[in-house]
Amino acid sequence: MVADAARIVALARDWIGTPYVHQASVQGAGSDCLGLIRGLWRALYGSEPEAAPPYTPDWGEFGATEFLMAGAARHLPAVPRERALSAGQVLLFRMRPGAVAKHLGVLVEDGAEPRFVHAYTHHGVIESPLTMPWRNRIAARFRFP
Repeated sequence: MVADAARIVALARDWIGTPYVHQASVQGAGSDCLGLIRGLWRALYGSEPEAAPPYTPDWGEFGATEFLMAGAARHLPAVPRERALSAGQVLLFRMRPGAVAKHLGVLVEDGAEPRFVHAYTHHGVIESPLTMPWRNRIAARFRFP
């Protein structure tokens, strides 16, 4: 586990039940997947390192620029692919082959039955099993500094 992983997991689970609201980041009131990560950042470090630009809710969006990947890489250290999944890691998902990576979650359980917390359209912030279909969509992993 990374430093403060238990705190990251506890903070992420505190967001469970927050309704899904595109581009929002207010625990208990509304959040999307980026908003969850932004809220965790604020809880851990105070103010956010940069303002989030406007973005669409389309997970299957195609394009040449990986804005979310680049933003994550500016502020979160990357976890090499060969490293094991570890609680507290930020997961970035590519939902369709060839699409840009546009979904985020936080791993809250590692081991034989990993689980992650994420904000999911029509469901809000939930905890889900990291099944093989989800694992196969991981485009990158990061950790909080």
